[in-house]
Amino acid sequence: MKFKDAIEITRPINCLMGAISVIIGLLNTRLDVSCEKLVINIILGVLTYILIAASGMVINDIYDIEIDKINRPERPIPRGSITLKQAKLLYILYLCCGIFLCILNTIIFNLSVLNFILASFFGFIGWVYAKWGKKSGFFGNLAVGISFSIGLVYGALLNSILIPPYIWFFFITAFSLLMAREIIKGCEDIEGDKKQGVKTLAIKIGIKNSRNIALIFSLIAITFFVLPLLTNILNPWLFVIFMILGLIEVTYTVVLMFTSKLERGDLKKISLYLKIGMFIGLIAFLFASL
Repeated sequence: MKFKDAIEITRPINCLMGAISVIIGLLNTRLDVSCEKLVINIILGVLTYILIAASGMVINDIYDIEIDKINRPERPIPRGSITLKQAKLLYILYLCCGIFLCILNTIIFNLSVLNFILASFFGFIGWVYAKWGKKSGFFGNLAVGISFSIGLVYGALLNSILIPPYIWFFFITAFSLLMAREIIKGCEDIEGDKKQGVKTLAIKIGIKNSRNIALIFSLIAITFFVLPLLTNILNPWLFVIFMILGLIEVTYTVVLMFTSKLERGDLKKISLYLKIGMFIGLIAFLFASL
């Protein structure tokens, strides 16, 4: 196993996007916090999220090896770059290091035990999703949505046990967009999932009905993306600029869901656009704190 394989299996871009949510939660709840504490909190909080998220990616690939041979043969385990034994060791290493950093952060700043509970819950969700969640369909989508968005709440808890309303609006926006994307991905991977007995919404109720549910989540995301303007966010002007960009991008994606033929190429494009929408949303949430 090469070092680059150990990094690649974690899907670092996904981990980094999730880690941004921790920074957003931290910056949007900072009140009379010293620069030194803020920097250390960011470093430890981000590393905690990345490592626990990485463990979730690894355990997912361990359980999905047969599915990935069909849907994602280029990933490290199915292509033979990492053995199952090595992958299991990586999973334990990433998870233990993440929990250790969480405990260290909690001790250094005398944080609430909720910090540790949430980090442990994050790690637990990763394992549950890999073992049972993905094959259960909608429950698996919920687990992924929570896993990505939980960084917003985790970051906020690193500052205070009292979480302001706009953090929850951020959370629902990110969660809903990711739910929409996961449902669309289930439509995209329907052939491989059928062969492996994965009960995604696309398999249970069909691609068009699944598309409709993805549309509902997209509209929920659009609604809660606007609501932070009604709260006391730190910088509404910078936020609104990227909010408008995000609304345009996600609205275009919603139109594409309606007008496309929902073939594999169309679904892949919609999935990508939803991911871009999430990224723009994260940038908007980040600028809301500046």
